[in-house]
Amino acid sequence: MNILVKKSGLMSTLQDLGRIGYQKYGVLVNGAMDSFSSRLANILVGNKQAEAALEMTMLGSTMQLPAGIIFALTGADLGATIDGQPVPSFRPVCVTRDCLLMCGFAKQGCRGYFAVAGGFDVPIIMGSKSTYLRAKIGGFDGRALAAGDVLKVGTPAPTMQLFVQQIMRKYGANAAFATVPWYAPGTFIFDDNVIRITRGQQYAWFTEESINNFLNEPYSIALQSDRMGYRLEGEALQYKEKRELVSEPVTFGSIQVPADGNPIILLADRQTAGGYPKIAQVVCADLPRLAQRKPKTSLHFQQVSLAEAERLYLQQEKFINKLAVVIQQKLTEVYN
Repeated sequence: MNILVKKSGLMSTLQDLGRIGYQKYGVLVNGAMDSFSSRLANILVGNKQAEAALEMTMLGSTMQLPAGIIFALTGADLGATIDGQPVPSFRPVCVTRDCLLMCGFAKQGCRGYFAVAGGFDVPIIMGSKSTYLRAKIGGFDGRALAAGDVLKVGTPAPTMQLFVQQIMRKYGANAAFATVPWYAPGTFIFDDNVIRITRGQQYAWFTEESINNFLNEPYSIALQSDRMGYRLEGEALQYKEKRELVSEPVTFGSIQVPADGNPIILLADRQTAGGYPKIAQVVCADLPRLAQRKPKTSLHFQQVSLAEAERLYLQQEKFINKLAVVIQQKLTEVYN
């Protein structure tokens, strides 16, 4: 089966969980900005969690879908419709005839994810299907989608093939699509609570006043932000003294502070090493919520211990893996 892209959206790229193990060669990790939503979308259509999904930023794509395809939408609410009918998110959807899926501007959140049963049939480069825009590799020809592109869909898992056969018998009528009455809980990514952080490697380099401002004053995500990093606007941070830093590894969520004192949160398309002091590190469990914040929205930070950050990470992993088991059971119930 093939999907025809009619309108590309603002920035729509294929992303999986990243290109792991190549940073030492200067190759970026890339991958989904909101990995929780990407993983959940794939779980809902019977794929492996690490399969690539279409990440749509701020403005979604319009796509011609073939009959029989199963897809799921997670992450940002892009107001998706088929034949003018709203398409529910966070659940598997079966298309019963050729139709047009239209995604609009994000009503809630910033990045939406579209996964299809069988995954997208694109080359695996250095262990990943993720789009690396600067190197023009991975994803669909190493670039964002454009009108006229044709996305090939792989073969769905046997479970999902049975799902297609039976979902119409149980839930379908004469509509262009059919779905199930249940949904997966994934809307916590829209919570506007504080973003939790741990101390960065150079935390002690900053003045006490700067640290107090960073932890107690709001920061706004600048318009000049992208998948590489969120530039923050707010109280400028000051060093205790001028010091030189040898470039060292950085990761998703590292918060660097360049000479102008305005923090930058490094994201999925970050560089492999950085030479700016790092005041903090966003905890892994809060990265999905961070990725769903739009430009010009505010952030408040809360410092937690490394032990608490690890606890939050394990808690989130247990949650999504339990979801995977429950959803598999739900999918099986459709044809039992």
